[in-house]
Amino acid sequence: MLTLNQIIKRGRKKRSTTVKSPGLLKNPQKKGICLKVFTKTPKKPNSALRKVATVKTSNNLKFLTYIPGEGHNLQEYSPVLIRGGRVKDLPGVKYHLIRGKYDFFGLSGRKSSRSKYGTKI
Repeated sequence: MLTLNQIIKRGRKKRSTTVKSPGLLKNPQKKGICLKVFTKTPKKPNSALRKVATVKTSNNLKFLTYIPGEGHNLQEYSPVLIRGGRVKDLPGVKYHLIRGKYDFFGLSGRKSSRSKYGTKI
């Protein structure tokens, strides 16, 4: 806690707000190209092989992005759409890929949460 004399002398510092997904540069989504598609293991209490892709966006930044849903058709140089949203048990993964856009097909036969997985009725 600052004393009154310290406040008079220096003033208070403004708090900087942290951006959850800084690479999108205040855009809701960004287009990118897959450079590498691979699997990653999650942090300590969990165990799985999570599907992840390295994506280079249109503003020449590279991101580690999560591939949601069961199964995918992504390959190297597939165009994809990125949105924000981190994966809690994968360190460094702060972005998700959007299904049903460009070369990333939606899930067929999905009944619930269809809008998230690019599925029509």
